[in-house]
Amino acid sequence: MKPHYFFSSVTRCSNLWTEPFETEHFDREHWATGDFVVGRITGERNRLYRCETKSGRMTDMVRGDLVVGALGRRAATLEGVGDWRATGPDLRLEALTSAGLLGRSTSISPLFPNLMHMHYESHVVRNGKKVTMSDFVVPAAPRKLELPVILLIGTSMSSGKTASGKLIIRALKYMGLEVAAAKLTGSARYRDILQFRDAGADYVVDFVDAGLPSTVCEEEKYKKAFDLMISKVAARNVQVLVAESGASPLEPYNGATVVKNLADRTCFTVLCASDPHAVLGVQTAFGSELKASIVSGPAANTSAAVDLVKQLSGLDALNLLDRANYPELSRRLIDALELKEYDIAPGARSYVNEKTPA
Repeated sequence: MKPHYFFSSVTRCSNLWTEPFETEHFDREHWATGDFVVGRITGERNRLYRCETKSGRMTDMVRGDLVVGALGRRAATLEGVGDWRATGPDLRLEALTSAGLLGRSTSISPLFPNLMHMHYESHVVRNGKKVTMSDFVVPAAPRKLELPVILLIGTSMSSGKTASGKLIIRALKYMGLEVAAAKLTGSARYRDILQFRDAGADYVVDFVDAGLPSTVCEEEKYKKAFDLMISKVAARNVQVLVAESGASPLEPYNGATVVKNLADRTCFTVLCASDPHAVLGVQTAFGSELKASIVSGPAANTSAAVDLVKQLSGLDALNLLDRANYPELSRRLIDALELKEYDIAPGARSYVNEKTPA
């Protein structure tokens, strides 16, 4: 009987569910980042026993289920750190993210339940060779990015970058602009770029499209993936790129590489911060190399937080979850993009014109 597999979203660029494959047990010394592997779910079930499938939808997992994911690394400040290279002789793996990024945890927040445990069963193979994420990367001719970039960076994970990106994309679409959206660094999760697409982005791309399960990797390897993502965006008929750099530029996700390589195209930077003091930390670390246009996220949740951001950093903070701030956001975007009235599509509406917030 053919086994039933759950294909996690890190497999979404592959054809594993439409084309046959075999499985083969490989000794630990033959494993590598990006390998597709099969894990059998074990352990006591908790709220983390869920898998983001290839469609981006979540499904519950129970003991005995077979999940196909990819070996990788994670270095999350708020949740956990893990690496497939930490896997021991017992061949126990854990889901470092719900998207099927698989490895062995090395440090977990005490506020977090146990990660979803599984036992390594085998590698996915075809014609006797391992099947990897890189096998499904669609190449693109090198292109230089000529678009203006709206860059979203954060002081940590869960600082409001994706939420801010969705609102900015919506504002740009209201102006009638063609928008590309990219998640350039982070740990594999499909739902982030799906939210960008649902907000109206005409084209979306992330590092999974470039063959990486996460961007915790050597800078040289990441730079190749970055160049591919940028070339794919540059080939599209769009007018602006909304680019999110997951986690913080100071964390080992290669966010600093993004900031540096997009510096000449970035016209508007949103610094999403967990609190006002974190704004000062990132600002101090980067100095004149990074100038935020606005601060958002939890650091802008209240008037007290907004005042403290201004006091500590001199930066303006906008709570983008408050619709009353949409007109101000739109005005700042229009100024940053140097849009004139004739640049905005006929019939397009803008938050700038809102009189009474809904």
